[in-house]
Amino acid sequence: MLVKATICLPDRNHHLLSVKAGQGILASQSATSAAALQQMMQDEKERQVALSAVGQEIRIRMEAPSAAFIDQEDAFAAARVTIGAAHGA
Repeated sequence: MLVKATICLPDRNHHLLSVKAGQGILASQSATSAAALQQMMQDEKERQVALSAVGQEIRIRMEAPSAAFIDQEDAFAAARVTIGAAHGA
């Protein structure tokens, strides 16, 4: 179902819609707007998946025993070597 909506856009956004529609990238300004909204919805869905995965990883790490932790010096040793090599140390 389509719903007709009236929206106000800044000149530069309206110009971009007109250019994209004029280039034939999408059929019309409405199609371009719809594609942008679809992309925003997809981005939000992916962001939620990523946040959920991060939350799960944090929960897993919170339950890990202290013995499973890596010493700070060991964890960053390779990075320090790489940075030192890049700086010619």
